[in-house]
Amino acid sequence: MIYVFLAILVALVVWFVFIYNGLVAFSNQIRNAFSQIDVQLQRRYDLIPNLVETAKAYMKHERETLEAVIKARNTAFSAAKKAGADPSSLAAMRELKGAESALEGLLTKFFALSEAYPDLKANQNMAQLQEELASTENRIAFARQAYNDAVMNYNIRRESFPNVVVASFCGFTPSEQWQIDNPAVVRQNVQVNFS
Repeated sequence: MIYVFLAILVALVVWFVFIYNGLVAFSNQIRNAFSQIDVQLQRRYDLIPNLVETAKAYMKHERETLEAVIKARNTAFSAAKKAGADPSSLAAMRELKGAESALEGLLTKFFALSEAYPDLKANQNMAQLQEELASTENRIAFARQAYNDAVMNYNIRRESFPNVVVASFCGFTPSEQWQIDNPAVVRQNVQVNFS
């Protein structure tokens, strides 16, 4: 009888450890996926000041837009550092997503305004920076998709029975996928008017 009890106890411990280790692995996949986003965001944050500096000479009348882009970049950079410290923090991730949405909206406006300046469009440095930024945006999109896949896999694993019992007991909280906070603003057409 004691052997049956010990066998059940060992089976429960092995089961618990197996589930716990699986949840840890999926949680680490989220951290890894976020670090890939973070690398690309850092690349974007490094490109933006160069882009704005190149445009300043041509877009003298758009000072407000240029300053707003730099301010949004700095806000997003700070939010990325917070989220990078703890990608499982829902508050930090929401702050980053909000800051990124604002930055993306301003970059869209910035590029739409830059179209009105033929000399700026012809500038080789500006063209190269825009190309690098476009390439970086594609990398960010792929990294976000990988992050969302990792979050989905983790949440499915965490919420499935009997894993949910171990997850609740050990404090594994749900993770949130990366989505645009305000898609209407980001997808809104930019109106350029110089009259």
